[in-house]
Amino acid sequence: MTLRLYNTLTRSKEPFAPIDPANVRMYVCGPTVYDYAHIGNARPVIVFDVLYRLFRHVYGEKHVTYVRNITDVDDKINDRAARDFPDLPLNEAIRRVTEATAAQFHADVKALGCLPPDHEPRATEHIEGMKEIIERLVAGGFAYVAEGHVLFSPAAMDAAGGPLPRYGALANRSLDEMIAGARVDVAPYKKDATDFVLWKPSKAGEPGWPSPCGIDGLGRPGWHIECSAMSRAHLGEVFDIHGGGIDLVFPHHENEIAQSTCAFGQGLMARVWMHNGFLQVEGQKMSKSLGNFVTIHQLLETETFGGRAWHGDVLRLAMLRTHYRQPIDFTVKALEEAEKALLGWRADVVPSSTVDPEAIEALSDDLNTASVVARLHGIKDPSVRAATLDFLGFGATAAEIAVHDAQVRGIARTVDDARVSSLISARLDARRRKDFAESDRIRDELAAMGIALKDGKDPATGEPVTTWEVKR
Repeated sequence: MTLRLYNTLTRSKEPFAPIDPANVRMYVCGPTVYDYAHIGNARPVIVFDVLYRLFRHVYGEKHVTYVRNITDVDDKINDRAARDFPDLPLNEAIRRVTEATAAQFHADVKALGCLPPDHEPRATEHIEGMKEIIERLVAGGFAYVAEGHVLFSPAAMDAAGGPLPRYGALANRSLDEMIAGARVDVAPYKKDATDFVLWKPSKAGEPGWPSPCGIDGLGRPGWHIECSAMSRAHLGEVFDIHGGGIDLVFPHHENEIAQSTCAFGQGLMARVWMHNGFLQVEGQKMSKSLGNFVTIHQLLETETFGGRAWHGDVLRLAMLRTHYRQPIDFTVKALEEAEKALLGWRADVVPSSTVDPEAIEALSDDLNTASVVARLHGIKDPSVRAATLDFLGFGATAAEIAVHDAQVRGIARTVDDARVSSLISARLDARRRKDFAESDRIRDELAAMGIALKDGKDPATGEPVTTWEVKR
């Protein structure tokens, strides 16, 4: 079996060979912790969780290092802290915002079935590493100091040549194209329009640290330098995989490559760059102005979307039905279909010790989760299907999925999963014997328990099957 992954840098699907098979290293850009994570933020978390699980399966759990950072210094955090805690000193208010928001993010992604990364560095823990990289860049002529700022020069990078990549190679744009299309800050201290900030002075009351390069006063890092420092600290100067959403290709990931390669004299920062596609909601770009902006927390715990709450496994399956590089339309219908599938798959069986090999083969072809979902419908052995679902991060029973919405709405309803499965099995036996009176009696007993049944046929075997859910 050959693992093949699409590399944004080369625009091709390539066989994956880790730098060190004993330590496969992956970095994914994480959240800026100033507010609830929205459903678009959930997509890369889920996608790269599946890749993490695949790597652990192929190379062994002890031979994979997954890093996903937390950005806890940012203008949006400062603004939120000042708004929510106007009576507190700004730094104390920031601490409250970042701790609460990070805790909510962890709860949300856990509910989506995602494993925690091996390391979750915070930007504020790596300031010294950022300053070291900045000073290397200034010493190498790739960055300069101007009016208390330190700025990186893409033009200086391109002039240097040698092993360094061309600035713009990841985004596949020329410098002129980036100047024309980029939203750049116009500032008199910049030498060129594409120069970007590595370090800037802090305003009074803002978070600040002693500045690098002999600059007087306190300052704070630019966004891009944070990930260069955190990935280097935990994965080294060159590592295997760097992932994130397609919206991060330019300028964030392009600028990370520029900083890291110029600082360390390398031709690469990461060997493979992977990006998931955009997400729409009901056919439209998600935005607060359109009223379709929805957070993970709202989907899990409120009736905001579709008039009900959804179990995390349902959200996860709705994401994985579409290939990660394709755009996805997140709809109520897609959630309903995902829930129906999970309720049908999650029979009361003990998982096998064997994950379906065809599912692993599909994942090995550029993480083709859409093919894996199709395969789940065709697995004949329920115990193998259960093992495959567990491997993919679907941990809930059918009963837990079925009662989630009722619990969120405060409806006191518990379900004895084993009892329901036993009655359904007895009803199927009665139907095979054509004892329809007994079949109807069991159906009525289940209805009295608040269980709705749906009869059908297993698409693989043609055998009668019955799925169920808690009536709402």
